[in-house]
Amino acid sequence: MAATTDAPANPFDADTPSSTFLVLVNDRGQYSLWPLFADVPEGWTTVYGPCSRTQALTWVTTCAVDPGALTPGALTR
Repeated sequence: MAATTDAPANPFDADTPSSTFLVLVNDRGQYSLWPLFADVPEGWTTVYGPCSRTQALTWVTTCAVDPGALTPGALTR
C-alpha cells in the first residue's frame, strides 16, 4: 500500500512555510518560479528571492516587466 502525504507531488506547487522559491528570468523575458533546493538552470538568472511561493507570485504579477511571460513551458526549462 502506498503511503499518503499532504505534500504536493510537484515541488513547484509547494506552498508551505518551509517552501522557498526564487523568481528566474531567461533571455526571452520569460519568468519562472524555481524551488531554492534546485540548481538554477543554464540560461536563467535569479531576479527575486529567496522567498515564499506566494511572495514570488506577487512579485511576478506586480513587478515583472511582462507577467504574461510566465508560461508552463518556462517551468520545464
